[in-house]
Amino acid sequence: MKRAILHKTYMAKPDEVERKWYVVDAKGQTLGRLATRIASVLRGKGKPSYTPYTDMGDYVVVVNAEKVNVTGRKLDQKFYYRHSGHPGSLKAVSLRRMLELHPERVVEHAVKGMLPSGPLGRRIYKKLKVYPGEEHPHQAQQPEVLEL
Repeated sequence: MKRAILHKTYMAKPDEVERKWYVVDAKGQTLGRLATRIASVLRGKGKPSYTPYTDMGDYVVVVNAEKVNVTGRKLDQKFYYRHSGHPGSLKAVSLRRMLELHPERVVEHAVKGMLPSGPLGRRIYKKLKVYPGEEHPHQAQQPEVLEL
């Protein structure tokens, strides 16, 4: 009678993770497609040792957030809502206005919606750095260019 061979599944520990820094140029990229790729890198899904309940991802620096593209008529039809909790305080800002005022928030909001909710998602979200222009203060980390 043969004995069964057991193969153990490797589960990565948080202290075993090697993190890299990537820089992404959002100029001319479609917002949703850009956000899915960034969320995947932040979670670490491209790594062979990916573990769903562990923060395995890398840091992502997004530049040129003000030059991101959207398809269709979303510039005038998509709105971002916020409410303070007081009666009559619902505020709505269109995507066009948000890109004029705070273009980095558009990319951050799109990526945050694609991350898990809860403590793990909040920890992963902190590794996203978004800047409206070409300049960013993370040259010391020597980020690699991430091709999408």
